[in-house]
Amino acid sequence: MPRFFDLLTLALAEGQPFALGIISDIKGSSPQKKGAKALFFADGRILGTLGGGCLEAEIQDRARRALQTQTPAKFELVLDHDFGWDDGLICGGKVEGLILPGAAQAGQLWRQIASLARTRTWGVREDYSIAWAEGPTGTEWLYVETVTPPCEMWIAGSGHVAQAVAPLALQVDFQVTVFDDRPTLANRKYFPDGVRFRVDYWDNLLREPMPTQPVFGLIVTRGHQHDALVLKEWVHRPFVFLGLIGSRRKARLIFGQFLEDHLATAAELAPVACPVGLDIGAQSVPEIAVSVLAQFIQRRAEKVFGRTLKGFGPVDLAAHER
Repeated sequence: MPRFFDLLTLALAEGQPFALGIISDIKGSSPQKKGAKALFFADGRILGTLGGGCLEAEIQDRARRALQTQTPAKFELVLDHDFGWDDGLICGGKVEGLILPGAAQAGQLWRQIASLARTRTWGVREDYSIAWAEGPTGTEWLYVETVTPPCEMWIAGSGHVAQAVAPLALQVDFQVTVFDDRPTLANRKYFPDGVRFRVDYWDNLLREPMPTQPVFGLIVTRGHQHDALVLKEWVHRPFVFLGLIGSRRKARLIFGQFLEDHLATAAELAPVACPVGLDIGAQSVPEIAVSVLAQFIQRRAEKVFGRTLKGFGPVDLAAHER
């Protein structure tokens, strides 16, 4: 699934008029967070979401009128009993936001955001113009947002677990690269558009330089020996989080051998999650993919976005290692 700014650039290429809706602030409970965005087209289409239900319907109606008049506007909606009864939306919070029918005029900025290689900040000024917001921002800005490039996910292996994880990872804003020495599996037949491939001998693949943005690693090759081969190199790399599929017994055997052979230190091995994945009772491959990706999302929230979370423990995947 494309990121919102990718959707925005596609809308620009399409050339159809649209209004950009943004949740600029929330107070109390709300079906969406600050920064949620959606594009509202004159024909009724919506790309993105501001929370769905009666909230989104109300904003869509206002966006339709803004498109007709080409007049930007603010909105403030209280999600109380009266507002949300029909749709069951009785959050009790307040949502503030902006409707920008002239957002397409900032096309160059949107395209730059979609291909960002470094963190940058943009915003909406008091006159509803959209611009980069570098440096201190004050009351002259109605909305300010800092955008960072997506985190990378490197997946070693292209078997059924990798094939299930990759499309989910794309949907939650990871850039996915699959590494394998098997071109018969590491290809577009088994992976969706957006996944990148590195196909070569493992000795060459393991020399791939790390990108500048945060990188998460998942080792799911076709066997313990290949897993250990990848881990021997990746354990020394600056991954934000590194997961190895398998069982606790597998972890004990591989980690113990690494320590005995001086291939890694205990401090280097300690952060490696094996078994990888949160314990949600996963059995099938799709369920395992959900458990694995949930842990990656959790670690990204903690280590990249700085959020404090109470998570679940790992799941033992002894029977589902490939």
